[in-house]
Amino acid sequence: MIKPTIPSDETRRLQALRDLRLLDTPPEERFDRVTRLARQLFSTQIALVSLVDADRQWFKSRQGLDAEETGRDISFCGHAILDDKIMVVNDAEKDLRFCDNPLVCGDPRIRFYAGCPLAAPDGSRVGTLCVIDEKPKEISDEQLQLLGELGRMVEEELHAASNATIDPVTGLSNRNGLVVVADHLLSLSKREDQPAALMMFHLQNLHALEEHHGRYEGDTAAVELAHMLRAGFRESDVIARYSIDTFCVLLANTDLEGADVVRQRFGMLLGDRLNDTSRRHRLAVDIQTVAYDEDQHNNAEALLRDGEIRMVEVYEERASDNVAQTG
Repeated sequence: MIKPTIPSDETRRLQALRDLRLLDTPPEERFDRVTRLARQLFSTQIALVSLVDADRQWFKSRQGLDAEETGRDISFCGHAILDDKIMVVNDAEKDLRFCDNPLVCGDPRIRFYAGCPLAAPDGSRVGTLCVIDEKPKEISDEQLQLLGELGRMVEEELHAASNATIDPVTGLSNRNGLVVVADHLLSLSKREDQPAALMMFHLQNLHALEEHHGRYEGDTAAVELAHMLRAGFRESDVIARYSIDTFCVLLANTDLEGADVVRQRFGMLLGDRLNDTSRRHRLAVDIQTVAYDEDQHNNAEALLRDGEIRMVEVYEERASDNVAQTG
């Protein structure tokens, strides 16, 4: 048996897979209807939408198979994602990669496999639509084309799921994605009696950058801030692009005092960037923090609304102070 190699873009690929937020979710008709159709059209025992995770392949949709996942090291799909082309194994017992594979020697006794790689919105190959049978098969060019068309149908669903919750410029969760994840995190914080805090980052000069230098410079600034947020916060923190010029981080198990320490540390990162003379433009970022209060914030929307109110109050205070100083 030959184990599948690790793609050169594995880190990016796994991030793209996680951004889809499909792993370990319940079956969905939009994927099941494609696997049912594929199983029927190719007259195979099994049809799957398989997502290749770090150490496993997990089946978002499965027809004719009870198992929810298998190890990546014995997976056919782990090999299939290494190329853009559909991978066909006419007889696994005659293929050196798979002849002594446990999935060939034991259940489900794979002999025939055809897998169409599935790409995430960024182009990373995250899984396959595959058809499998216990008997050797040949597949025609017309059938290959058909499997590719079915694969595109699955990709469209993957992209639709991503577009609903992911900001296409930065790759961070968008407002919709933030609310979904934050509701779960706040529910957990309440149940475990743990604090949480919301930090909001307003990129104050984004519109000015776009007005004077074009949309590209605005996107570049947003992407850079997103990178800084990813580097400056924990994996357990929820980072999102809340609006065009506002980013959010929801910190689990962190009170206002802890959030203030994080704020000061991130302020130092911004200061280091400001002193970097190689940068073409500065990032003017205002940061506000709101503590989660389970009595006032019955969901993520309520907490985010308080965050918005806090930012507006600060701007009004500053404007009032500027008027007073001018007068």
